[in-house]
Amino acid sequence: MAGKVYLVGAGPGHAKLITVKGLECLQKADVVVYDRLAAPQLLGAVKPGTRKIYVGKLPDRHTMKQEEINQLLVDLALEGNVVVRLKGGDPTIFGRVGEEAGLLKKNGVTYEIVPGVTAAIGVPAYAGIPVTHREMASSLSIITGHESPDKLDRMIDWEKVTNATGTLIFMMGVSKIGYIADQLMEHGRPGHTPVALVRWGTRAEQDTLTGTLADIEQRVIAANFQPPAVIVIGDVVLQREQLKWAEFLPLFGKRILVTRAKSQASELVNRIDELGGESYEFPVIETVYPQDQDKLVRIQDSLSQLNTYDWVLFTSVNGVEYFYRHLAEQGQDVRSLYGAKIAAVGPATAQALIERGIVPVELPERFQAEGLIETLGSQLEPGQRVLLPRGNLARTWLPEKLEELGLDVTAIDTYQTVMSQEEDHELIRLLEDHAIHIVTFTSSSTVSHLIGKLKQMGVQDPVQLLSTVEAACIGEVTAQTARDAGLRVSMVAEQSTIEGLMESLCSYMKNDHQQVK
Repeated sequence: MAGKVYLVGAGPGHAKLITVKGLECLQKADVVVYDRLAAPQLLGAVKPGTRKIYVGKLPDRHTMKQEEINQLLVDLALEGNVVVRLKGGDPTIFGRVGEEAGLLKKNGVTYEIVPGVTAAIGVPAYAGIPVTHREMASSLSIITGHESPDKLDRMIDWEKVTNATGTLIFMMGVSKIGYIADQLMEHGRPGHTPVALVRWGTRAEQDTLTGTLADIEQRVIAANFQPPAVIVIGDVVLQREQLKWAEFLPLFGKRILVTRAKSQASELVNRIDELGGESYEFPVIETVYPQDQDKLVRIQDSLSQLNTYDWVLFTSVNGVEYFYRHLAEQGQDVRSLYGAKIAAVGPATAQALIERGIVPVELPERFQAEGLIETLGSQLEPGQRVLLPRGNLARTWLPEKLEELGLDVTAIDTYQTVMSQEEDHELIRLLEDHAIHIVTFTSSSTVSHLIGKLKQMGVQDPVQLLSTVEAACIGEVTAQTARDAGLRVSMVAEQSTIEGLMESLCSYMKNDHQQVK
């Protein structure tokens, strides 16, 4: 049975600028054929087992010829796959979608064209440049600037194009900027016409260079300004000084690796994006139901005695969630906790309990096990029975301290933290290119498992690969694990929460910017 091909526009660069339909296509794809202008984070949206084929072109070489890409799409579809051809920007604007769709049509393959936000509009917007303006430009032209000068002359009627619209957008024309500027001036555009080049717009590498037709080539050479970039020519460029916004966000220019389990990463990812950073998800851990039969029996025995405990202490959101799963499996509910006092480490853990109808007795001021002991103080009395539902990698400090105080502690591993099965060789390329600037760690296990995953993917010395990456840790315990591993810890949250982690990131970036100035 033949498959289907979706020719999807990925948007101008930032992963969240893909359309809803484009994302839905990715999520159901069996194969994704992509190039370098598509945000690498989008590959994380695919289902497990999806095949990923890179066919992108680099300035000095072509990974695969266009004719070969066209045939590849046909072959993959005829094998019965749902195929997504992921293209930067919009597939119909210099995306060669006509060639790909033409061969699919010729071979009887069903396909859809899914539009995307074109870089011609999206990239200038992120640089604070509206491509039209009521008083400056009521029309625009989108023109290729990638070809050789003689081919440009054959494709472009300079006399007509030069003054046809208020704004001219040249795509992929950095290396030809001098020739383009000369042609426009020769055909009537004043030398003082404003020009902006926006490189890797909407991405962490976004950089903007401005000038005029008369001096832009010299400015590009002096700055060693490299492609890819969108070129904007016209008075709308003047709007940038008052409308630029992305550069003012506190995490602008930083690509931040998120190692947290995928099920818990959304809050951190969203906050990074809101603050102008570019998040890159690579979940190195996942939580799973215990498989060991002895542990399951121990959990069952412990929960059958809930009415005998004086305290139930929760140290994580996962501890709460898995505790309730085990509780439900035994046909019990919150009424079984009527005789116990309940405490939680951290506001997120407390909120997880509140959502289930339980208000913790007291919250620690410090969001670690040490804070729980400090806060509860004299309420903990020798002889009291304590149930401690947690994960298999939890520290032994809390149960040991409670036992020192004379309490009878039952610690049960209600879930296991294991290394994720996902692999991402694009991440290795980004690390090798020093394109990951910060890595966030939300637990000691994310530190050890990131190193383990990199080794699993063939990296001989993960610590060396991470040597230029600054680590941001959710608390001092996690930070010490990272230091012990040989990583470069630059940020430690004062409060062990996601918001505390974000505050430390923003504070560090603010100080870093001030030092640069």
